[in-house]
Formats: sequence, C-alpha cells, structure tokens
Amino acid sequence: MRSDSQNALHDLHGEVQTFAPFKVVLVGDFMLDRQIRGTVDRISPEAPVPVLTSGSQEDFASSPGGSGNVAACLAALSGVVHCIGVVGDDSDGCLLRTGLEAIGCVTEGLIEDSTRPTTLKQSMVGLAQHRHPQKMFRFDIESTEPLSPECEQRLLDALAMALPGSAVVCLEDYGKGVCSPRVCEETMRMASELGIPVLVDPASRDSFERYAGAALITPNRSEAERALGGRAPSSTDSSTGVDHGRSLAERLHDSLEVSEVVVTIDRDGAVYSIDPGAESVHVPTRARHVYDVTGAGDVVLAVLAACKAHSMGIRESVQLANVAAGLEVETFGVRPIPLGELSAALLDEAHGGGRERALPALLDELARLRREGKRIVLTNGCFDVIHAGHVAYLREAGMVGDVLVVGLNSDEQVRLQKGADRPIFNVAERLEILGELRCIDYLVTFEEPTAETLIRAIRPDVYVKGGDYQPEEIAEYGLLTELGIETRVLASRPGLGSTALIDRIRSQSEA
Repeated sequence: MRSDSQNALHDLHGEVQTFAPFKVVLVGDFMLDRQIRGTVDRISPEAPVPVLTSGSQEDFASSPGGSGNVAACLAALSGVVHCIGVVGDDSDGCLLRTGLEAIGCVTEGLIEDSTRPTTLKQSMVGLAQHRHPQKMFRFDIESTEPLSPECEQRLLDALAMALPGSAVVCLEDYGKGVCSPRVCEETMRMASELGIPVLVDPASRDSFERYAGAALITPNRSEAERALGGRAPSSTDSSTGVDHGRSLAERLHDSLEVSEVVVTIDRDGAVYSIDPGAESVHVPTRARHVYDVTGAGDVVLAVLAACKAHSMGIRESVQLANVAAGLEVETFGVRPIPLGELSAALLDEAHGGGRERALPALLDELARLRREGKRIVLTNGCFDVIHAGHVAYLREAGMVGDVLVVGLNSDEQVRLQKGADRPIFNVAERLEILGELRCIDYLVTFEEPTAETLIRAIRPDVYVKGGDYQPEEIAEYGLLTELGIETRVLASRPGLGSTALIDRIRSQSEA
C-alpha cells in the first residue's frame, strides 16, 4: 500500500501530465553564456597558470543565460515565452536573439541599446583529470548602469504589447540595470490591471521594496538574509537551517506587500508563507549528489510559474520546484529540465528512488522514453542467488539498447519452477539486490509462468535471454516472432548457474 507521501507524488505526476502550452512574459536581465572547453595538461612557462587547450571550434559554445536560462526552462515546460529586456548593438546580442528564437521564444521585446554591451559571461572549462569538467576562470562583459529614461520607456511599451493573454509574468532580476524601481513598479501595475500574477526571483539587494505587489517572491536563503539585514546561524544542524528558513519566510511576508513568499534553503528544500502572521510551511527535498548549483534558482522560478499558470496549489508547486532543482544541481552547468524528465522524476521519488515499478506505472514511463527515441530492452528470470554470471549477462543486456527492463518471477513461480526449497531469497530481497545494479533501469514482478503477458504489455524493441540454447527454444519465441520483436540470446558463463552454486554450497556444508 502506498504511503500518503507516495500518493501525493503520484497525484502531482498526474497534474504535470495535464500541463498544456501557456503564454508567459519574462522581464529581466538577458545574457549570453559562452563556454570554451578544453583540457589542462601543463602550466604555462610564462606564468604559473594552467594552459587550457581546445581541439576544435566545437569546443566553443554559446547559449542564452541569465533570464535567457529562465526562458529555456519555461520553454521546456511548454511555456510560450515573450522576452522583455535589453541587448547591445553587437554580435553577442544577435547570438542571444538567435538562441532564444531557436527554443521558441518571442524576442520582439528585447530592446536594443547601443550605449551598453550585451551582457556576456564567458567561462573557461577544463577537464579535471581528463574526466570531470571544472570551471577554471570566467570573464564578464557587462554594464550595471541604470537604463536611460528613453530605453526604459521603450521596454515598458514592449511589455504593454506583450501582456494581453498571458497566464503569468516572471521578473528575473540579476541586478544588471533592467529591473529598476520604475520597471518593477510598472510591471506590477500593468499586470494587476489585467489580473495577471507576477512571480519574482529577486537580485541580492538590501531591500525588496521594488517588488511590492508581486503574487510570489522566491529568494534563496542568502538573498532573504541580506534583504532582512540578518545572517544565518553558525550551526550546521538541519533543523536549525529549517527553523531559520521559516523565520526568513515569515519575516519577509510580514514586511513585504506580496501574496506568497517561497524561500529556498539549499539541501533542506524550501519554506513558503502564504499568510502574514501565520506559521510558514517547510517542504523537504530528497537528498541528492550536488555537482553544480548554477541555475537552480532559474529552474525554481520557471516551475513555480508553470504551476501558477495551471492553477496548482502552493505546496504542490513548491514540491515540484524542489524536484526540478534537484535534477538541475546533479549536472554541470545550466540546463532546462524537460517536462517528461520532470514527470519521470516524480514517479522515481514516489518509489523512493528505487527501480521497481508496478506494470501500469512502468508502461507510462516507457511510453515517454519511446517518444524520446529510446530503445527498450526486456529480459526476465528468477535471479535467485545472484552471481557473477547474472551480472555479466545483465550488463551485456543493458548495452543492447537504451533502457533495460528486468521482469522478476514471483516467489510462487520460482517454487513451481525450481522446487519446494526455492527461492533462497524472497522477491523483496531479489528486488533489493538487483536494484543496486547500475545497468538495470526498471524492475517489475510478474506472476505468470511465462513472460508472455509482460511481453505483450511492454512490447520491447529487443527481448534478451541468457543461456546456451537457440532463440527458437525460448518459451515465448512464438509470441516474439508474431509481434516482430528482435530476440537475442547472450552467452552464459559455464558453472555459474544458481542451482549449481546452491548444490555446491550445500554439499560443502554437509561435508
């Protein structure tokens, strides 16, 4: 039986499945991110600095950054993004426009200002020990000067043109001059007149006063601390971090004219407040391996905006934003989290990060993977007393396609096939052991004497068995031929059968 938290995640997955395209206006500091990748094998003879060596022009890559990354995240969630910001009269501005248009964004609202450059963040990325990308150095070109009154007015005129028909407005402030007090105030006013909620990811500032009137503001812990003039406690205790986050959310809500406050608190998830004077609510997140926190705040804003556009509740919205941010920090650099990946992550969380799936849930996930062009491989067996032969066979099976599904016989079927003294390990134990093999993507238990029902349901691209027989000798071969499913038999290791190992162990124990 599912727990309440598992049921909630399954319900959330169902809501995400209903996401439809929505119009969103994004106001903020648009930038161009450029990466130069290479390897570092030596120190310069001219100075004690590492030398980054690139092999080709393919090592140079540009993509929308800053608010442009938020736009990419929104587009990945089915948002039709109208971009409102400023670029320079330069080649970087052209590259930024092209990059945004390539992901479906509308760029008529990007005002050209010849007095300032397009903001550029250029990073040098070397491979640490030839394996792991590591940012070595960053070179920025930018202006943080306020916009001229004329440029500010042109931007507001573009905003007024873009607002009608929008489901939500996002304001992404990086402190580069676009989100001035006037622009913020006029954004709130125009959106309010049309009944459109405004969501704000603030810059690190001494005051959030300019964001008054927003429907939601989502600072991180350090941004909230600065705006309130406070500091985080020195203790690293998790409960202290949560308590501090609660205090920040409540104090911000009491001091700001906003409807909802969401404070992200790193590994502890997030805290939200929807009623000034009332206790805030903590929404925890699953522990993950943090590789790079860059872009996590952008993902949070995009997900909260998509949820607001689809009238989702605040708790469910924050929970979904936590999951998306968790996916973001596990990768190097910034990347949008596609709707399908987010949906799959919800099911993964509902199963505690494990690989076992009930057949209906498995079929939903495989349907998504097929739409992404993945090749599905299915194998099945008892896998009672798992040994090196099993591991080698499953590893090889995983290399046949992109996704490996392993069907596991129930305890009753193992008993019927192997004898009354089997299985040695019950199905829960076998699932736990197999779940630790990286080559396996999904596990599913079946009750039938053959895998025919499983094959009909899954319709894999390839069906794999291990052994020393011919494909025609497989019990399900007739069905596989009927369905046109490719069949492969992978060689087994002699002497490593489970029954032989069990007999050997028993004979040695009796000696």
